[in-house]
Amino acid sequence: MSRIDSSALALLALRCPRCHEGPLFKHSALSITKFDDMPENCPVCGQAYEPEPGFYWGAMFISYGFAVAVFLVTSVLLYFLAGDPPLWVYIVTVAGVSLLTTPLVFRYSRALMLYLFGGVHYEPNRATGVQAKQ
Repeated sequence: MSRIDSSALALLALRCPRCHEGPLFKHSALSITKFDDMPENCPVCGQAYEPEPGFYWGAMFISYGFAVAVFLVTSVLLYFLAGDPPLWVYIVTVAGVSLLTTPLVFRYSRALMLYLFGGVHYEPNRATGVQAKQ
């Protein structure tokens, strides 16, 4: 994998916050049963992905913010594009969109938590020649 110099782009690509090369998740977001699997350490630089036990409990608050955004955007789009449909249409559509975006919300809430509160900073030369302990 090629290194990404921008931290914002590395976050969007779900890469390691230290080397910007290693993936944060083992499987694709389309894998229904394994979309949440994270390696313990970065396979490129060895950075621990869980700085302390229970670290990702805080990601629930970020996930809640994403869920509210999904709810609002879906509702506003329905209102303007579908001409204010009945209540059951709102409920079914918001529930469906929420289920479909669950893997992305989960992944990006964890990535944001790690980038913002993990205490890890980008080190451009960290990945060169360093292999993670297996």
